[in-house]
Amino acid sequence: MTTLSVTSTTQPRPDAPSYQRTGTATAVGVLFVIQMVTAMAGTSLIEAFVDGNSARGPMTIGVLLMTVAGLAVVAIGLLMYPVLKEVAPHLAGWYPALRIVEFAVSAACGVYLLVQSEVVANHMLWVYVPTGLGGIILTYVLLVSRLVPRAIALLGLVGYGLLTIGVPLDLLALLDMSAGGGLLLVVPGGLFELLVLPIWLIAKGFASPQRRLAAAHA
Repeated sequence: MTTLSVTSTTQPRPDAPSYQRTGTATAVGVLFVIQMVTAMAGTSLIEAFVDGNSARGPMTIGVLLMTVAGLAVVAIGLLMYPVLKEVAPHLAGWYPALRIVEFAVSAACGVYLLVQSEVVANHMLWVYVPTGLGGIILTYVLLVSRLVPRAIALLGLVGYGLLTIGVPLDLLALLDMSAGGGLLLVVPGGLFELLVLPIWLIAKGFASPQRRLAAAHA
């Protein structure tokens, strides 16, 4: 795997590629799509159960889909750790740790639903807490390290920031993040995870050391 370093003294060559495709970048991009699609499908099935569809089969499938999404989340954190460690070793460990916490919270809520046939109150909000905090760390490092274009990193930083701010507002009944205007707090982060970042990582990958060095001196 290509070594990422912000301390390299190698001068960027005019013909050096700005971005490089890597197996890690492609895998992370694909996993972001998988976790978003499975989470949306799983949430839909669980909400149908809550809204009166008493069939346990679809609800169980919903929990399984959420488990798949959670495992994808953990995989993203573990794959990103060595990448983030190269550019921000003091923050790198927090990202996979928070993604593991996110999976643990989601899995616990899923088990409770299967056993009690009812959802944990505000279960999605509790999942959003580690999601938002971990996402802020990820996108901050992406922003300062120039691993992806600044516009992409800023979209994610804003999206995760809004998600994190929305949790206490929702808990205080000042808005509903699942309906109406409250959905606007979820949209930027959703676009970042489902479309913008995955497409970039799959198509371009992370910035090459030459590109990041040039950007740091721009």
